[in-house]
Amino acid sequence: MANIVVVGAQWGDEGKGKIVDKLAARSRWVVRFQGGNNAGHTLVVNGEKVVLHLIPSGILQPACTCVIGNGVVLDPVVLFREIDALIARGRAVGPDRLVVSTEAHVILPWHRALDQAREKALGDNRIGTTGKGIGPAYEDKVGRRGVRVADLFDREALRARIGGLLADNNRRLVEWYGEPPLTVDGILAELDPLAERLRAYARPVVRLLSDAVKRGEPILFEGAQGTFLDVDHGTYPFVTSSSTVAGGAAAGSGVGPTAIQEVLGIAKAYATRVGSGPFPTELDNALGERLRAVGHEFGATTGRARRCGWFDAAMVRHAAMVNGLTAIALTKLDVLSGMGPLRIAVGYAGMDDVPAGAAELARAEPLYEEIAGWDEDLSACRTWDSLPAACRAYVQRVEELTGVPVVLLGVGPGRDALIERGSWNV
Repeated sequence: MANIVVVGAQWGDEGKGKIVDKLAARSRWVVRFQGGNNAGHTLVVNGEKVVLHLIPSGILQPACTCVIGNGVVLDPVVLFREIDALIARGRAVGPDRLVVSTEAHVILPWHRALDQAREKALGDNRIGTTGKGIGPAYEDKVGRRGVRVADLFDREALRARIGGLLADNNRRLVEWYGEPPLTVDGILAELDPLAERLRAYARPVVRLLSDAVKRGEPILFEGAQGTFLDVDHGTYPFVTSSSTVAGGAAAGSGVGPTAIQEVLGIAKAYATRVGSGPFPTELDNALGERLRAVGHEFGATTGRARRCGWFDAAMVRHAAMVNGLTAIALTKLDVLSGMGPLRIAVGYAGMDDVPAGAAELARAEPLYEEIAGWDEDLSACRTWDSLPAACRAYVQRVEELTGVPVVLLGVGPGRDALIERGSWNV
């Protein structure tokens, strides 16, 4: 199999975890390269539902080694909660199956406190973050105020580092937001047992993956969130704090871009968004409610209801350019069964491309094309020819409008509810 980057082509929640789990059976490594536990990747294997936030979605494939790369911001509390939950289910998640980059930055208690306090203070103008401390951790990273995994293993140096950083963070928490202050001892009491346990998982990932590339061992790079939550290319400022596009895979793992052969974009057969921000094709009506109910559109991380709307080909076409998509996996086709005539946004009135400004995008008027729907249940379909003719026509129209071949089709939540189509480098 090729070395493949898997990215979301919309606003996240496209079903990347399921696709990575499927492809991981043919891979040797799965690498998370950005984001943190603000991600929620849901897998359903033999009827068992597993939700992952930090650990890569290849962990359920026993021959696969999973890597948390340097581009991730790591909350050790969440990491070991997730590890212990998997172990309790009989899953092997030792240091031979999971590796954490020593260069990954650590989410600290003040990051979580600041994230939640800021959102509370913004009120109706809030960004819609998960409150997990992701943004403040990335701020400290680029501001050169961060603590990395490697720093956790020198306690005296860590105490001095935290002591030097805490005064400013406490000033913001107490004076700006009226929150209680944190203490060095309290933070170290949380970190000490986690650091001792983390030591076994921590390794210099660059060398590890470089050697894997030299041996020709296939690598999957797993993105979190989606293209339009990218800090540069998304609907700013309603975005996440990391680079979610395919180019981030190299920077967030230490693998050079020349080692990557394919970029697979994951897109739902409709569109969803969690949190605030513009959403041109949103259906704020009974049909949107029906999509939400049938598609179980509630966030795996926060439980928040997702906003639902029609497939936006203009946005996915833009995602294809930004990421260099070589193929698309179109998920949740089964949700559209029985929805009546379907609509696809082919562009926006008076606009040649997706506008950069959130205010301008909020004013965008989608230009819709109506396409026939279908009533058949798709859950038992496993081949292209077994799909209803109207469903096949819908997929082919998505290909035409985005300019990218659709090679995988999702027709249900289970691991096997996938149809592979066409020739692709897997």
